[in-house]
Amino acid sequence: MANVALIGCTGMVGSHILTSLISNSAVNRIDTISRRTPAAAAEAPAKLTTFVSDDSTKWAAQLSALTPTPEVFISAFGTTRAAAGGFENQYKIEHGLNVELARAAREAGSKVCVLISSGGANKSSSIPYTRMKGEIEEDIKALGFERTVILRPGLIAGTREESRPAEAAIRFIAGWAGKVHSSLKDGWAQEADVIGQAAVKAGLKALGSDVPSGGEKVWLIEGRTIIDIAKE
Repeated sequence: MANVALIGCTGMVGSHILTSLISNSAVNRIDTISRRTPAAAAEAPAKLTTFVSDDSTKWAAQLSALTPTPEVFISAFGTTRAAAGGFENQYKIEHGLNVELARAAREAGSKVCVLISSGGANKSSSIPYTRMKGEIEEDIKALGFERTVILRPGLIAGTREESRPAEAAIRFIAGWAGKVHSSLKDGWAQEADVIGQAAVKAGLKALGSDVPSGGEKVWLIEGRTIIDIAKE
C-alpha cells in the first residue's frame, strides 16, 4: 500500500490522476497541495487529505511535514503564459514550484517522482515552452530520486475548464481522428484520463521496481506507450 503526494490536482490531467489514485486499491493515502479544493474532495474519500492555500510559499513546508512520508510524489502542476502574465512569470512559477516541491519530497524521503511533462521537452530547444519543460525534467532528475518517471504526452485531449480556443480546435481534430481509428490519434494525442491512469500505474510500478530495462533510474514514457500502460 502506497502513500502518494500530488500537486497539480485541479488541472486537466491532475484531476484524473487524483480520481485514479482514489480508485486504486494499492494506494493507502493521498495528500494534495493546491490553490483550490479539488473536485474529488466533494465526496470526502477517506484516504484523501487536502491542503489548500493561495500562498504557494507554504507548499514545500507542508509537503516536508506530511506523515506518513509519501513514497510517491506526483506533479501535474503547470500554468499558462496568459495566467502568469508572460513567459518570464510562467517560468518562475512552473519551473520554480515543480523543482522546489520535488526537492522537498526527495529530502523528506519520497522514493519515486512522477512528472507530467510535454512532448518535445528539451533543455536545448529554441522554443521557450519546450525548453522550460526540458529544464524542469533535468533539474528534477538531478535530485536523485530512486526512480524518476517522466510522461511526455503529445496533445492532451479532453475538456479543459479554462478556454484555450487554439487547443480546442486541435483537440476536436484529435477526437475526430480517434473515432475513425485509434491509430490516427494515439501516437500524437492522448486523452487526459488515460494520461492520469498511466501516471498512477507507472508510479506504482516504479515503486515496486517493475520498470523496463533502462528505466531503473529514469523511466521516460511517451506517445502510444502512455496508452499501453494505462490499459495494463
